[in-house]
Amino acid sequence: MSRFALIKAVLGPIMRLMFRPQVEGAEHIPGDGPVILAGNHLTFIDSMILPLVCDRQVFFIGKDEYVTGKGFKGRLMAWFFTGVGMIPVDRDGGRGGVAALMTGRRVLEEGKVFGIYPEGTRSPDGRLYRGRTGIARLTLMTGAPVVPFAMIGTDRIQPGGAGLPRPGKVTVRFGEAMEFSRYEGMDRDRYVLRAVTDSVMSEVMRLSGQEYVDMYASKAKEAA
Repeated sequence: MSRFALIKAVLGPIMRLMFRPQVEGAEHIPGDGPVILAGNHLTFIDSMILPLVCDRQVFFIGKDEYVTGKGFKGRLMAWFFTGVGMIPVDRDGGRGGVAALMTGRRVLEEGKVFGIYPEGTRSPDGRLYRGRTGIARLTLMTGAPVVPFAMIGTDRIQPGGAGLPRPGKVTVRFGEAMEFSRYEGMDRDRYVLRAVTDSVMSEVMRLSGQEYVDMYASKAKEAA
């Protein structure tokens, strides 16, 4: 049994009991081949729930600090996050964005599932913020379809993204796969990248029911 299968077998029943996740539209995720899962990001626990509600293992980028902690807690966090598919990347450096993009491309070229939050960071207030164009570059470079998804209710069970989550009901809603083959070879055209990103975010907004803010979440946090 793989570490992912073990974690899912052990934690899956516990998380289902605590969060009673309702999964809608999971049939839109292809059973094989590369696919990008792109969704909103409300709180820390999103990255724990998403891998556990998908049949296929989801690989995603995470802060390297999640796997470099000391002591028993640090080792346990590293074991869990790398086990569920997190790939640690130093995103704070000057080339952090490029490293994350190339990591996602490698995952997709291996025919796997890559999860991404186009907002780039957690929403500061529960609204949906402008998507960054890395999602568009990934789908245009690899030809992988994009399945939009929405996390609903995770911000209520873990307000502010910190502390232990409390029991509550969570919904994970997946939309129909989106493909952008008509833009093949245009992964450096900034207008195309913005149009593709905005179309994905429009679907995420429809699925989540969130109010949309045409501003990057990171800028909103800086202004707060």
